[in-house]
Amino acid sequence: MTVATTASADFSLVFPPHPGWVRTAREAVRTSLRTAHRDDLADTALLLTSEVVTNAVNACRGSGCSEPVTLYVEWQGPGTLRVLVHDAAPALPAVHCLAADAESGRGLLLISECAAEWGVCRYGPEPGKSVWFELGGLEPLGDAAPCLLRGV
Repeated sequence: MTVATTASADFSLVFPPHPGWVRTAREAVRTSLRTAHRDDLADTALLLTSEVVTNAVNACRGSGCSEPVTLYVEWQGPGTLRVLVHDAAPALPAVHCLAADAESGRGLLLISECAAEWGVCRYGPEPGKSVWFELGGLEPLGDAAPCLLRGV
């Protein structure tokens, strides 16, 4: 594991594509939220972080890549949190039509419904991609309900 503070991100965390690192990624995001006094974003940020990190780990494991996964957490402007997860798996994530009783496959739907902005991007000719989301804005959300309580 490597933790670094860079000019472009509040911190980055580099770890192997193993499911045990999902919890570590969540805790790192929780620490950033506390430091920024944005605990109001915690429920949604931790849920979405779990989704994007789990998707990256599963994509790497499913494609046989052993390259590390990188989590970047960056505060953009007043109170806007950006979380970006990069992995070396070649396939892009996709939204799937699911049976009502499916136990997985709703991660991108959650991200789409809960994040202020989100996206997927590739860089250069190398395999891999980054999935990112943004939460927050100028004002803390206060007593606003987490996105899951809105009926997602």
